[in-house]
Amino acid sequence: MESTKSARILVVDDEATTRVSLAEVLRLEGYEAVTAASGEEALALIAGPLPFDLIVLDLKMPGMDGLQVTEAVQKRSPDTVIVLLTAFGTLETAIQAIRRGAHDYLLKPCPVPQILESVRKGLTKRRQEQHRKELVSRLEHTLSELVAVERVGKNEVPPPSPPDHLLRVQDVRLDRERHTVTVGGRPVNLTPTEFKLLACLMETPDQVCSPQQLVRRAQGYEADPWGARAIVRVHIRRLRRKLEPDPAQPRYIVNVRGVGYMFPSTSPDEAAG
Repeated sequence: MESTKSARILVVDDEATTRVSLAEVLRLEGYEAVTAASGEEALALIAGPLPFDLIVLDLKMPGMDGLQVTEAVQKRSPDTVIVLLTAFGTLETAIQAIRRGAHDYLLKPCPVPQILESVRKGLTKRRQEQHRKELVSRLEHTLSELVAVERVGKNEVPPPSPPDHLLRVQDVRLDRERHTVTVGGRPVNLTPTEFKLLACLMETPDQVCSPQQLVRRAQGYEADPWGARAIVRVHIRRLRRKLEPDPAQPRYIVNVRGVGYMFPSTSPDEAAG
């Protein structure tokens, strides 16, 4: 696995002294560090040809603040790890930061070793998640080949299987490649986080997923039970408003009290029939 020391990091802060000194510290640690003085400049750099592995981002800035930048980065580059720095820390802003996809939330003035440790952990988590995805992809490919070989050995013609990027449960269709979702043929516009949560539930129909499992699979980080419930509840409520004919009586995203959420393979009407 590639060393985290080869990572490309973007430092975003409107204070020149903080921005330049932190970038220099990161370069001394062996990272490639690029700076931006505003959220708008940061998004312009992110839209460039070279991706960033991690962003160290100030929360309070003129124009776009850190939370707005975090949300925009999640849409454009969801694999990029974000570490937020702020001198105005509150529990509410910390929860908002985690909900919008931030990896860590540090208070200024923050000791340099603590920032470097957060950067190291964020990059390590990113590398592990990339490695996990590669292993899963290889395993799925190997299993498909084994099944095909076994069928050919039995003189069976393997039936066509749906592409891996397509999921369909009840009348909901999710396309990972096109990042589209339809319900009964009706297109539904979802945020990246809503899309990932829905995909997690549709991958394992009829199986209950706890909030912590959903945060881990959809967002790629660990959350405590209370935090996971708070994060997932907001996204589930929005998903139901977009998917369900009657959000008060969901047929797609069902709550299993005290455990988590489930996507049934059959609708309540089909089960009753």
